[in-house]
Amino acid sequence: MSPAPIIGGLALQGDVREHARMLEQLGVRVRLVRTPAELAEVDALVLPGGESSTIDKLSRIFEVTEPIRARIAKGMPVLGTCAGLILLADRITDAAPGQQTFGGLDVTVQRNAFGSQLDSFEAEVASPIEGEEPATVAFIRAPIVVEVGERAEALASVTGDRVVAVRQDNLLGISFHPEVTGDTSWHRHFLELVEEAR
Repeated sequence: MSPAPIIGGLALQGDVREHARMLEQLGVRVRLVRTPAELAEVDALVLPGGESSTIDKLSRIFEVTEPIRARIAKGMPVLGTCAGLILLADRITDAAPGQQTFGGLDVTVQRNAFGSQLDSFEAEVASPIEGEEPATVAFIRAPIVVEVGERAEALASVTGDRVVAVRQDNLLGISFHPEVTGDTSWHRHFLELVEEAR
């Protein structure tokens, strides 16, 4: 029997520890990633919520931007939540000056699409796992996907047609924070992608 996968959490800024706790509860090993050497030791990566432009800048300072892009190109599974979705997107409509992404998801995102921190809210979102009921998740300065390219697939939306979850191959990007409300379905779905990739 192969050992449990090692899931990395990009630990430069944001709520990576909440993701780590949830993943550990699901029985996988978690390693915080800040350097190219630490990235090389993981099977998959979580890009947490936080401030996407700050994570971008710190990723370049810590010299992990290009290694992450290279691993994504080779098929490494990545879960991006909130700011992490922005970092996975190929295009941003309202990027901060000089802001870059790791890319890989054929989508266009709009940052802070629901407003400021004061406009944060909870909503039910359809589960990615067939047969499971929708669960409550938190939207905190959340982005939305304003365009889903041909290579990506929309998985969930809220308030009509506002796309908040997308998948493309081994990449899973979501606008919200399931780790805040305790919904494990998106992390379990991500672990299914990790197992398929192994």
